[in-house]
Amino acid sequence: MTRDTNKDAARIALEQDLTIYNAGAVKKLLLDALAANHMLEIDLSRVAEIDTAGIQLLILAKRESLRQKRSLRIVAHSPAVHDAIDFFDLASYFGDPLLIPAQEAA
Repeated sequence: MTRDTNKDAARIALEQDLTIYNAGAVKKLLLDALAANHMLEIDLSRVAEIDTAGIQLLILAKRESLRQKRSLRIVAHSPAVHDAIDFFDLASYFGDPLLIPAQEAA
């Protein structure tokens, strides 16, 4: 995980996969980051693999952000994350733009 804070939002970049194998550590990381920042961006560009546990973590983070009245954005979706969000039809739930890479659009 890398952390970048600018004047608008704190940004964390997950460097590990969002799978059952590291769900506990990622859950703590996400909830701690959300509690410490009113605006948080989660960069998922380096996530190579995501399973249902990973999807549940993203849903949990979104739900907690709403409960705590904080802003959460998921940005820079990796192809694996994009596919999973699309498969589970969760794009509208998260409300973040999913950009289609040029090679997929052609």
